[in-house]
Amino acid sequence: MTDSPTVLLVDDEPALLKALTRLLKAEGFTVKAFQSASDFLAAPRPVGPACMVLDEAMPGMTGTELQKRLNEESSNLAVVFITGNGDIPMSVRAIKSGAVDFLTKPVKDNELLTAIRTALKKSAEQVAAQDELRSLLSRLALLSTREEEVFQHVVRGIPNKQIAMILGVVEQTVKIHRSRVMSKMGADSLAHLVLIAERLGLASSNGTLI
Repeated sequence: MTDSPTVLLVDDEPALLKALTRLLKAEGFTVKAFQSASDFLAAPRPVGPACMVLDEAMPGMTGTELQKRLNEESSNLAVVFITGNGDIPMSVRAIKSGAVDFLTKPVKDNELLTAIRTALKKSAEQVAAQDELRSLLSRLALLSTREEEVFQHVVRGIPNKQIAMILGVVEQTVKIHRSRVMSKMGADSLAHLVLIAERLGLASSNGTLI
């Protein structure tokens, strides 16, 4: 049995926190409520996909300031803003900074639930991408120094014969190293290997090494 998705509520209105907690728990979510940004920051971060329903106007640290803090941490939390006194410039800034939605109080239940489900999907995609990157980095660490060299030349589109001349080895040796690189990196084609290099930040989109 998998854990239910986690929704974090950060709002300085106790009555709203209580109402939203009741609504979200009825929808099957795990809910954690905080009355300030500082309370949230003092608590452990959730593991796995999660989203935050965040009030903009709060004493102390505002919602926008907390969003900036989360961005600095490269957090996987997807943010949905709710506010009683927002405006268009504020909502544009929030969305540009990565917020999934910017809703005005009083929030309609179906509107909020739709935004939360969208946010959780975004968070899950971010978690999956980070897991994939960690897996690729662990595979990269398995390559020998010579295999790394062959990897770099291959993703630049250099033929085996030319790679052999550059490295001062015979072409058959390059083919052996290339095969090992493909296997260790889990690539089933040259195009896949180039894509892996891009995801690792080792090559630009045209296959040129950075």
